[in-house]
Amino acid sequence: MAAPVRLGPRSVAALALVSAVGVVAFGWPLLAGSASVLAGHATDAPWLFAVLLPLLAAVVVATISDHGLDAKAVAMLGVLAAVGAALRPLGAGTAGLEPMFFLMVLSGRVLGPGFGFVLGSVTMSASALLTGGVGPWLPFQMLAMGWFTLGAGLLPGARRLRGRGELLMLAGYGAVASFAYGTVMNLQGWVLLQGMSSGVSFRPGDPLSENLVRFLAYCAATSLGWDLGRAVLTVVLVLTVGTAVLRALRRATRRAAFEAPAVFEGPAVFEDPDAVENPAGSRGEITRRPGHDRR
Repeated sequence: MAAPVRLGPRSVAALALVSAVGVVAFGWPLLAGSASVLAGHATDAPWLFAVLLPLLAAVVVATISDHGLDAKAVAMLGVLAAVGAALRPLGAGTAGLEPMFFLMVLSGRVLGPGFGFVLGSVTMSASALLTGGVGPWLPFQMLAMGWFTLGAGLLPGARRLRGRGELLMLAGYGAVASFAYGTVMNLQGWVLLQGMSSGVSFRPGDPLSENLVRFLAYCAATSLGWDLGRAVLTVVLVLTVGTAVLRALRRATRRAAFEAPAVFEGPAVFEDPDAVENPAGSRGEITRRPGHDRR
């Protein structure tokens, strides 16, 4: 079963580039020393990365497949992104219950890491437009969700592991990745609160150990409950409806026949079974067999 997006050398290099910049964009508060340029621009650094990340994401989308996205892959991307965007508002305002995460896990599993990264980014962008959640945090959300869905596509046993074992693996990944998503997004928001709360806010130039303690306290105080709700809902949905959704996604992928070569046949030629070519004729004349005169 061919994946809708096949990763090649260029797309892998583009993914590695945007991921490396993303790690810096998320993690610089914990890595920047007192003499760092970023520490001196702690108030505007998030805005700089908010502008840079969409440009890099565009590069990834443009090169994500060395062979391009065909019409069937684009159609599947649009359908899944629309469903995911519609699922997110159903519980986003209640204890972090976001059902779109379970769909991203299952889609990334079936459709592969390349398609998963694009799907996660596009779905988060579409949901932000749908709910009015557009802001400097959106590029960070798009990148984090791209990683989230890409990771599901990198899980082992994509061709052989099926049944209960696969569901348990996907549920475990969904739980861990839900907390990871909330943690990396906390890094983006934590910097913007510097000076507002001396106990948990980011202090540019402070030692890593001190800022790390403040960050962990910030996560526990602000997002632990939301991350727990997201993880529990993802596990429950994967274990209850995961089999049906996986089966539907795999059936749709088989019928789409991604990367199947298109064969164009010429017009059909109907030959008269009672006619034979005259080998003696210089012009390839056709002579009927004796006794088969049709009147």
